Amino acid sequence: MKKIYKLIYFTEVGRLRCLLIMLMLLSINVMAQNTRNISGRVVDEKNQPMPGVTIRIKGAAGGTSTNTDGDYTISVKPSNVLVFSMMGCISKEVPVGNQTRINVTLLPDNQKLKEVVVIGYGTANKKDVTGAVTSIKSEEFNQGVMVNPAQLLQGKVSGLNVTKSGDPNAKPSTILRGPSTLREGAAQEPFYVIDGVPGASIDLLAPSDIENIDILKDASSTAIYGSRAANGVIIVTTKRSKNGQARLAYSGYAAVEKVSRKYDMLSAPELRQYLADNKQVLNAADDDGSDTNWQSLLERTGYSTNHNLSYGGGGQSSDYGASVNYLDNKGILKNTSLKRTIVRAYLNQKFFNDKLKLGLTITNSNSKSTDIYQSTALPNMLFYLPTVNPFNADGSYKENYNRTGSGTRNPLSVVDNNKIDNLNNKTLINGMAQLDILDGLKFTASVSSQRDQNNYSTYLNSQSGLARGVNGQAQKIDVLNKSQVLEGYFNYDKSIGKHSLKLLAGYSWQEDRTNDGFGVTTQNFSNDNLGYNNLFLSNPTLLSQIAFNNAPISTLRLISYYGRVQYNYNEKYLFQASLRNDGSSAFGRNNRWGLFPAVSAGWRIIGEEFMKSLPAISDLKLRAGYGVSGNSLGFDAFSSLLIYGTLSGSNKFLNNGNISNAIGPVRNENPNLKWESTATSNIGLDFGLFNNRLTGSVDFYVKQTSDLIYDRYEVSTTQFFLPTITANVGKIRNTGVEFSLNATLIKSDSFKWVSSPNLAHNKNEVETLSDDFYKIAAIQTAQLGGKGQSGNFSQLVQPGYALGTFNLWNYAGKNAAGVSTYINAAGQTIATQPLTTDAKIAGDAQPKLIYGWANSFNYKNWDFNFLVRGVLGNKILNATKASLNNPADAKLQNIPRFTLGESFNDINAYLISDRFLESGSYLRLDNATLGYTIKPKNPAIKAIRLYATANNLFVITKYSGLDPEINIGGLTPGIDNNNYYPKTRTFSFGVSASF
Repeated sequence: MKKIYKLIYFTEVGRLRCLLIMLMLLSINVMAQNTRNISGRVVDEKNQPMPGVTIRIKGAAGGTSTNTDGDYTISVKPSNVLVFSMMGCISKEVPVGNQTRINVTLLPDNQKLKEVVVIGYGTANKKDVTGAVTSIKSEEFNQGVMVNPAQLLQGKVSGLNVTKSGDPNAKPSTILRGPSTLREGAAQEPFYVIDGVPGASIDLLAPSDIENIDILKDASSTAIYGSRAANGVIIVTTKRSKNGQARLAYSGYAAVEKVSRKYDMLSAPELRQYLADNKQVLNAADDDGSDTNWQSLLERTGYSTNHNLSYGGGGQSSDYGASVNYLDNKGILKNTSLKRTIVRAYLNQKFFNDKLKLGLTITNSNSKSTDIYQSTALPNMLFYLPTVNPFNADGSYKENYNRTGSGTRNPLSVVDNNKIDNLNNKTLINGMAQLDILDGLKFTASVSSQRDQNNYSTYLNSQSGLARGVNGQAQKIDVLNKSQVLEGYFNYDKSIGKHSLKLLAGYSWQEDRTNDGFGVTTQNFSNDNLGYNNLFLSNPTLLSQIAFNNAPISTLRLISYYGRVQYNYNEKYLFQASLRNDGSSAFGRNNRWGLFPAVSAGWRIIGEEFMKSLPAISDLKLRAGYGVSGNSLGFDAFSSLLIYGTLSGSNKFLNNGNISNAIGPVRNENPNLKWESTATSNIGLDFGLFNNRLTGSVDFYVKQTSDLIYDRYEVSTTQFFLPTITANVGKIRNTGVEFSLNATLIKSDSFKWVSSPNLAHNKNEVETLSDDFYKIAAIQTAQLGGKGQSGNFSQLVQPGYALGTFNLWNYAGKNAAGVSTYINAAGQTIATQPLTTDAKIAGDAQPKLIYGWANSFNYKNWDFNFLVRGVLGNKILNATKASLNNPADAKLQNIPRFTLGESFNDINAYLISDRFLESGSYLRLDNATLGYTIKPKNPAIKAIRLYATANNLFVITKYSGLDPEINIGGLTPGIDNNNYYPKTRTFSFGVSASF
């Protein structure tokens, strides 16, 4: 019986196994039959193939994309749904079913294609903006060797003046709508916001990583940033991956830079002949038979390279990306260079059905710059006698320290025997959380931390003429600056019928800790081998030979509450109002808080019924706004406090047998010190003609800054410790008109020409410098020095005049003896050096007109664009030319060819007067780029573009100096005084590729 049972059991089991195997084979066969490859083509609304469209299976990972012909192939099941998506288009979902070929037409998403601008803690469609806002996209940026992102905007934005020399380590000067403060540095610069982080350093970004830049000009736009927005706000948005996009991109260039213009100085034979003609002879020590061109020895051809590699991707719930940028910019002066590496990475992830979004961005910029003592090397490069060899017979640098005059240092020795290195490391970490609470209600929280580490090191070796007899002098300064920002704000967007409402409410907290570090200078090293790398090896013999850096640690806090309302009725009537309440620890205890309101309105006239009878007008909007913003930039935490320190000239004293630092009051207390406030009224008109083939805007503004802060108001020492105090008193007014135009002049299937001119006029005027308590008639500035002129000032700040107004001696030509003469205060013509009281107002450095004209041409795969920009109506004081023009001292220093027309007897030729005040107007062909785009058949390669760029091709100007693009920032704009780094002409060749 058991045997029968076992036989039955094994027989049934065998049958069951066979059945299972048959079922598995059948299911595999069915699955194989259900999964199949299908293909198709994706086209646009014009039936043109669309490469790069993403095709994925809904709910599954992976996918494919269309090739250059718009074709694709993908493996699917009948039950699958295919999702077709591309940036700027409406995504489409198609069930597979029994189809074997699926062709799709994607239409543009007009909602997404609307031009969006960033307005601070939010965005707005450009058509709904009521303030003065200009947006520049990455494809419109300037090309070439750009060491600072501000250079991308040169000549592109009406009212924005960006100036930069050829120095790779110098930051550009950026002035928007005229200067409005008596302070310098950051106090005159626009406020930067990077990806929503206020106050982030613009140096953190590589130009290739920037998507677009929005410039907020008037207070109705900038007041949302309150106390830091008086000079305008520049909002930078970096590149991010889009949904369904996977990208890999490389861009790079190599560039050659040359000095665009040199001073025409005399050669050695020419100088000897000039002296011989005037019965003069050089000292034997100053003429060894050489003919040395010092400019050629110090100047060189500069080479630059830049490489940028980025990648990223995005899906329904996340996006990520990373980039690395490397710049190596060798300056056109020997021993000047900049090397910089920028690394950036970000990750955004959505959770809970996309209700919560978390993001993290990390950016690091590491730069190493080398520099020279420009204030000594550049003047001596011109002044030093060409009749002297750079070296002695033993190879040491030839010097004549007994020589008087301006050219007393061997310029090659200054460059080679004195070293300046600066290591800078900036890191910005920004975390973001965004929560969709209800329909239309969103809360955003962000926290950021920025670290700025500077390691500044110098070494003047034992052969240095700048540190004679000290056997080497070293300096090390290590400083860490930190900024932390915490922000949280609510956005509420709601549309009901013809009504659209946007609300913003937020809170901000910021702490800046600066000068956290240490600095020391020491001397007397046994050799020069280690330079500044081991200060322990110095052997100072006196305590006074060790100097510590006097820079106290400062902590500054800023707390803000802000809100904004935006209302839109029927896409025609627009309204916006904002209010920010800022509190800063920098100001006096009686004025630590300030309110900054703004209101603006817009009328989209194009939406009215009567405009339908004017079909040529495609857009028309009238804007008007008023707002108040502040200027608290450039302050330390002790600006309003009584500060004790060491007064100049009283460093040490004997204290009970011990040497101690002298300590006493160095700043008076002012509990009433408060913000500078800038109130701006702006009226603007935006227009479009011929279906927006021609668009533009016109703005008129009045910008008045009150409560100007100046730190040298005189007070009685019976009431205060010191004779001067920092206080709010003056007023400055800027009024101006701006105009910009964008015209598509030609547009066909194969050719397109877009022309974009812009221009701006601004009038700057100091209205007052005094009040009932503080009295001051004028502020003298621009103490340039020079032979016999060390106490003279060349500019003044005075009510009724612009900042940068020149106050100079009045040149009256030459007398019969060939000597320069001047008109004194009494109206008499004199041939002696005038008195300081003889100076007269002689124009100012503020340009009357700033303009730019960009043109872009596209023909099939070719593209060509160029930019012309310039200024009109400003003055430049050519103090360099004045100091060089010294015929009587030709035995001591070289002279320019210009001086050959001067009398050797003219002992006044070098005096700084209005003779050397020149027109600063210029027109520059600043940028020209020719490119060719290759679109390979390989679907993995989207495009490869080859291009060549030339910068500063030519300048049309009457200015006789090196270049008319003189720094117009600061309190002493428009002065060319010996230390101007030469402007360069650049030719670069590059490639950009996207995959």
